[in-house]
Amino acid sequence: MVIEGGYPLNGKVRVNGAKNAALPIMAACLLLKGTSKLKGIPELTDVTTLCKILNELGVDTEKCPDGSLDITVKDEKNIIAPYDLVRTMRASICVLGPLLGKRRMAQVSIPGGC
Repeated sequence: MVIEGGYPLNGKVRVNGAKNAALPIMAACLLLKGTSKLKGIPELTDVTTLCKILNELGVDTEKCPDGSLDITVKDEKNIIAPYDLVRTMRASICVLGPLLGKRRMAQVSIPGGC
């Protein structure tokens, strides 16, 4: 790439969120205390499903008016990701590592999805 003209480049570029990046980041919030605010999370079925899984694991999820997603860990006791949700998407396995890391135990079935 050649840029001519002697002027510095500047400006802003908005990059849309990607599901394959958002889902592991959402699951990683299990490792944290307090509230995490995630921006650029796409509105997709897999995101909604992972929010439901996180809710079952003692985490509050809230879609904010500005489009961001607030994730707050409330209860650190539950270690079981519900099979009826896990079986619907492959990315649900992303909760396994954070559960083991933070809670020292986890029960996550083999994920489903296409």
